[in-house]
This record gives sequence, structure tokens and C-alpha cells, in this order.
Amino acid sequence: MNNEVRVINNIQITPNMQRVTLQGECLSAFSKNCAGNYIKLLFAENGSTDISLVPQGQRPVMRTYTIRKHIPEENSIEVDFVRHDTEQGDHSYAAKWAKQASLGDKISLLGPGEIKDLNHDADWFFMVADMTALPSLATKIQRLPINATGYAVIQVIDKEDIQPLSTPENIEVLWITASESLADTVTSLPWKDGKVSVWSACEFDTMRELRQYFRNEKNVEREFIYISSYWKNGVSEDGHKDIKRRDATNI
Repeated sequence: MNNEVRVINNIQITPNMQRVTLQGECLSAFSKNCAGNYIKLLFAENGSTDISLVPQGQRPVMRTYTIRKHIPEENSIEVDFVRHDTEQGDHSYAAKWAKQASLGDKISLLGPGEIKDLNHDADWFFMVADMTALPSLATKIQRLPINATGYAVIQVIDKEDIQPLSTPENIEVLWITASESLADTVTSLPWKDGKVSVWSACEFDTMRELRQYFRNEKNVEREFIYISSYWKNGVSEDGHKDIKRRDATNI
């Protein structure tokens, strides 16, 4: 199957977020409800998107990103990239590519893969994300029931990175910056009555703090919680995957 797509738009939507629109025939197979799920972008070891450079028998370097929006009538998707420091070597492949991608540039991808949704059979909702998980949170929060209540705590790098979100009226959205603690903000909020449904995705060390809070202190049932790390400070995606595997065996 030809899984190559091309860039049809590339804009900087906030100081630290880049949005790339990709189009290709392979996207016609994507579900209409795939927004919020993930794709894997493929690179050669030198950061090139020409995967014919990958030696026989080796896998391409893969970087995981969320589908921010799906436009099925155009066979296109929008993907948001945090504009990381691109002097970090291996784990900046995708961020560097997104900053520099020109119209018509091509890249190969795999997917989509499903990211767990919130369990809607709850009395209230608690959503948590940093900028890497903001695209996924943005799609999932708009699927909540119109009468949903609860919190969405979102950490961005800078105040100018705050984006408009479509949310139920009674979901309190709290934006904080990188100078503030995501875990401290979450744990300081008043706990509501009734059964809660939690969706949380962020940096690895923060994820562990939040897991301790939601699972051990608040005893949120497993079927009502999704909590994941999307990255670890100073570690490549491949290294982060290894750390996550080891961590999962100790839960």
C-alpha cells in the first residue's frame, strides 16, 4: 500500500505550535471519526523523509503524532507539532521537518492507531494535557455530552499558545504555562461528588505524579481512567518507549 502523503498547508498557529495539513489517497481509508487518534511519521536515520534510504532489513525511524482534524472530502488531515528546540538531534526529526516543510513535500505514514476515549458513563470528567496532548484533548473534549461537568487542565509553553476550544459550558478549562506545575494545579482543584472519568496525557514524570493521585489517592476505577505519557524530558521517542515498558511492569 502506498502510504505517502504530501504537504498542502503549513502554518504556525501559536508561538510554539505548527500545523501541517497532509493529503494523500491513502487517507481515504481513514475513518471519519479518526480525529484524536494517532499516526506514525516515517524517517530515515539522517532525518530525511525519503525512506528508500533505510537499509534493507531495518525499520524507519517513527515519530507519533495526533490527528487534529480529518477532512474526508479532501483526503486530508491536520497534524499539530510542538515547535521543540531542533538542536536536540534524533528526537527532533519531526519538529524540524514540520518547521521547514514546504508545499508539495512528501512524507510516509502509518496508521491511524486508536487513542482511548473517555468513558462517558460518569457523573463528571477530569481531563489533563500538556501541549503534546492538546490536539488529542481538543478532539475528545468536544465529544463530551453537552451537559458534561468537570475540569480540563492544559499546560502550554507560553500564554500565547492558548487556543480556542469547543467545550461544554460546565467544563472549567484552566490554562497554565510551563512555569507552573501541572500536577500541583490538578491536585489543588476541589474534588467533585460522584463517579469521575479521567483522561490524562503529558510528560512521563508528571504522568507518574498524576497516576499516583488519580489511582492511589482518589481510587479512580481502571475502566474510568486513561493516563499516559507522550514524552519524557531529554529522551528520544524510542528511549521513552523503553522507559514506558519498564514502568508498566511495575504498576
